[in-house]
Amino acid sequence: MKFVLSFLAVLGLLSFSSAEDVKVKLTPIYSNLKIERPISLIIPEDGTNRRFLVEQKGKIKILPADENASEAKVFLDMAEHMGVEKDFEEGLLGLAFHPEYKKNGKFYLTFSRQGPKRLVISEFTVSKDDADKGDISSEKTLIEVQQPEWNHNSGNILFDPKDGLLYICVGDGGLKNGVFMLPQKLTRWNGKVLRIDVNSKTGNLPYGIPADNPFAEDPLACPEIYAFGLRNPWGASIDAKTGDFYLADVGQDLWEEINIIEKGGNYGWEFREGKHEFAQRAAYMEVLGKKPDVPKNLNFIDPIHEYSRAEGLSITGGFVYRGDKVKDLAGHYIYGDWRLGNLWALRYDSGKKSLARNVVLHKPKDPKDPTVQPAGFYPDENGEVIILGWRGKMFRIE
Repeated sequence: MKFVLSFLAVLGLLSFSSAEDVKVKLTPIYSNLKIERPISLIIPEDGTNRRFLVEQKGKIKILPADENASEAKVFLDMAEHMGVEKDFEEGLLGLAFHPEYKKNGKFYLTFSRQGPKRLVISEFTVSKDDADKGDISSEKTLIEVQQPEWNHNSGNILFDPKDGLLYICVGDGGLKNGVFMLPQKLTRWNGKVLRIDVNSKTGNLPYGIPADNPFAEDPLACPEIYAFGLRNPWGASIDAKTGDFYLADVGQDLWEEINIIEKGGNYGWEFREGKHEFAQRAAYMEVLGKKPDVPKNLNFIDPIHEYSRAEGLSITGGFVYRGDKVKDLAGHYIYGDWRLGNLWALRYDSGKKSLARNVVLHKPKDPKDPTVQPAGFYPDENGEVIILGWRGKMFRIE
C-alpha cells in the first residue's frame, strides 16, 4: 500500500496535506428545521444579523437566532417563479444583498428558467410593508444567459466589498468534455465571471459596464466579461482583508481546482483541467475535424491549488476564515469535496502568490456515507464557519 501511495504521489495523482492537520469538530445546528438542498447563507449588512438561507428548490428562509428552533420564516418562495428541467443543478442558485440594502431594500438572485433554457440574474426589492418578506412582483431582469443544457449553470453572485460591483459566475453550458466550446469565446457569457454596476446604466442596458472591465472597449467581446476559461465554478468569495477573489471550479475527469480570479484572466477550460492538458480534448477535436493545438495568443493562469480523484470528485469552495474560535485556521481558506465529504483549509500568501499551507480538517470514516456533503461554507455574523450540507444538514466547525 505504501508503494502504491508513493507511486501515485510521483504521478501527481495524490497530494499530501501537512502533517500538522487541524482536528475540528462538526457540530450539527438547526437539526429541528426542515431544510432542502441549502446552497448559500447570506447575512445582509443592515445591522439585523439575520441569516438568509437559500434552498435550491426555491425558498429563501430567515433562520431563527435559536439554532434549536423548529420554525423559520419564508422570506421569498421562487418555486413557481422559476423553471426547472432537472433539479440536480438547476433551480435557485444565488443570492446577494445590495451593499446599501438597509437603505434601498434591493437584493439579487440567480435562478433557472426554461423555454429557452437560461440562467436569469434579476433584481428584487423587499416588501414595503414587511422587512421579512421579499416582493416577488418587483423583479427587474438584468441578464439572461442561454444554457444549452441543464448542468453547469453555476450562478454564484457576490458584491465586491470595496467598490460595490456585482460579480456573476456562469458555467460552461453543460453536458461534458466542454462540447459547446464556449468558455474561450468572448462573444458568449458561458464559462465566465461577469462584472456589472447595478447602480448605473450603460446605453440601453439595465446596468452599467465598469469602465475598467477588461473587454469594455472590445467590439468583438461581451463587455461584462471579467475573467474566462471556467467550467462549473462553485464557491465564490472575496477576502475583504486582502482583496483576493477565490473561486473553486469543478473538474471533469481528474482534477478539482481553486483559482484566484484576476481581471482579464484565462483559467484554461476547455484546453486544460487544473494545471494539466485536458486529456479528452485531442480526440474530441479530431472527431470534429479541428486542430487540438492551443492558440499561441492564449496565456493561462494556474490554479493556486488542485486535488485529484484520489481525494474527491466535486469541489465546493468556501471563504477565508477571520473568526476567533478556531485560532489555527486564522487566515485559512475553508473548502471541501461535495461527493466524498473531505474538508480542508489552505493558507495562500497573496504577496508571494504561493500556497503556504494545506491541512485536513475532516475525513469521513465511510466515504460512501459522508458526515456532510458540503454545498457551501459561509461565515455567520461573527465570522465563524457554517457548513451547508446537500442532504439538508447544517454544521458548525469548532
